[in-house]
Formats: sequence, structure tokens, C-alpha cells
Amino acid sequence: MKLALFFHLLGVAVWVGGMFFAYLCLRPVAGALLEPPQRLRLWSGVFSRFFPWVWLSVVAILVSGTYMLYLIGERYAPVYAHAMAATGVVMMLIFGHVYFGPYRRLQRAVEAQDWPAGGAALNQIRILVGANLALGLAVIAIATLGAML
Repeated sequence: MKLALFFHLLGVAVWVGGMFFAYLCLRPVAGALLEPPQRLRLWSGVFSRFFPWVWLSVVAILVSGTYMLYLIGERYAPVYAHAMAATGVVMMLIFGHVYFGPYRRLQRAVEAQDWPAGGAALNQIRILVGANLALGLAVIAIATLGAML
């Protein structure tokens, strides 16, 4: 159980921490300092390095979370554990949409130097990552405070 919890928390730290850094630290500075072509190239490169880690985190979180629920017994797991699982699945679906939708459009736009299309794709990613960050922080709150409620 402890090893599963370790991989679970490691996945959460990588994914939610990465979103926090990208959304609240990198995005404002990139927007202030870079013109659209450079900014879109930067984000395409950042995502190409970050998203494989997110996929690995998703697998780690899904496998370890399912395993821990199995050990507890899904029927006996507290309500907050089910809330974490449901919210985590929603986050994974949002990430899958980002990856196969706007991120792919961003890559194609950058390759074609179609800056308006790239900006539109990046804006979609911004909105969805903001939503996922909020959900991720909510899951952390549920995980740490759920037993107290």
C-alpha cells in the first residue's frame, strides 16, 4: 500500500505541480516577453516535454489509485475516496482532449507558421489547463481534508 501511495502522490506532484508552474509562473512571463511566434514555439516545445510526463503520471495515478481502492474494498472506501477517483477521471479525460485536440492543432499551426490558429489552440489549452489545475487542487483538498468532513 505504501509503494502504491508513493507512486500515486508522485504522479499528482508531477502533474498538478507542472500545471501550477506552467499556468501561474511561465504563462504570464511568456505572454509579457515574447511575440506570438516565439511564444507559440515555446509552448509547443514545453508541452512536447511535459505531456509525456503527464501520460506517465496518469498511468501511475490510475493504477495506484485503483489498486488502493481494491485493497480497501471499493464498497468500504470512504465517500471522499470515490470523489477523488471521479474527479481524477474527469481530469484524465480533459487531459486526453487537450492532447489529442488543441495540442495537436498547436503543433500543426507552429509547423505551418499559422500564428492565429496556434493562438486559438493555445487559448483552448490555457482554459482547459486552468480547469484541470482547479480540479487538481480540489482533489488535493479532498484527499487531505476529506476524512475531517
